[in-house]
Amino acid sequence: MSMIEVRGLTKDYKKGRGIFDLHFSVEQGEVFGYLGPNGAGKTTTIRHLMGFLNPDAGRCRIAKMDCRKRADAVQKRLGYIPGEIAFPGDMTGTAFLRFMAKYRGMQGAGRRDELLERFELDPSGKLRKMSKGMKQKVGIVCAFQHDPAVLILDEPTSGLDPLMQNRFVQLLLEEKQRGKTILMSSHMFEEIERTCERVAIIRKGRLVAVESIETLKAAQTQRYIITFASPEAAEAFCGEALEIEARQSHRVTVLTHGELSALLAAMVNYPVTAIETPNQGLEEVFMNYYGGQGA
Repeated sequence: MSMIEVRGLTKDYKKGRGIFDLHFSVEQGEVFGYLGPNGAGKTTTIRHLMGFLNPDAGRCRIAKMDCRKRADAVQKRLGYIPGEIAFPGDMTGTAFLRFMAKYRGMQGAGRRDELLERFELDPSGKLRKMSKGMKQKVGIVCAFQHDPAVLILDEPTSGLDPLMQNRFVQLLLEEKQRGKTILMSSHMFEEIERTCERVAIIRKGRLVAVESIETLKAAQTQRYIITFASPEAAEAFCGEALEIEARQSHRVTVLTHGELSALLAAMVNYPVTAIETPNQGLEEVFMNYYGGQGA
């Protein structure tokens, strides 16, 4: 069952800015990554999901509800962390969390105390005096305290130290096990790889990929480091009709694009002693879509 649906979503700010004909969905119980550099359209997409903007074309729905027409109902059911958190400065963190709990019709404290302890946060101080990291923790507690079924997270670990980032990842993995539906925009490739099954990559307002992380990795250029019995054998191997990236003594790095038949056919003619396949991370896949295209 799709909990988040985006169909033909378009917002044209002219001069090539905006989002154009976006199509993707997030299934119930899925953690879905949304990747792209600043200005690519991630936050514009999320603002439509939150019901803050009217699309020029297309629609988006959460739990079968139109995100714009039923914005109040959608927002009360959601957990949301904005990319740039702005709090009313004269309120304390405690007062703000209670205000948001009342707005969402919560009975009691919900998960607030558990989350405050997990993230080692004392929210009693004025929000305007809090550090970036403390404000981010308040945002996390606010998003999760009412135990929502759907979460929209825009750069949720911004400003957190590595320990708190890891605790947040653990929280996401727990929520995933509980069947929550999560869309997360992040520049932290490691946390996307640890938590997400699928990702969408957006470039200049258009989706360039919506795939599982493993599928994206498999479709990219693969490196194989082949060790030969002697430097002479390695040098001779470099004469094969293959894409050789580098050679160092008796080790040769070969690039492949999908099929391995040519590489395997060439290798049988040489004394190979070892083959290594360096792990390809999500960041490398992402840079193939962006850095490799001069972006």
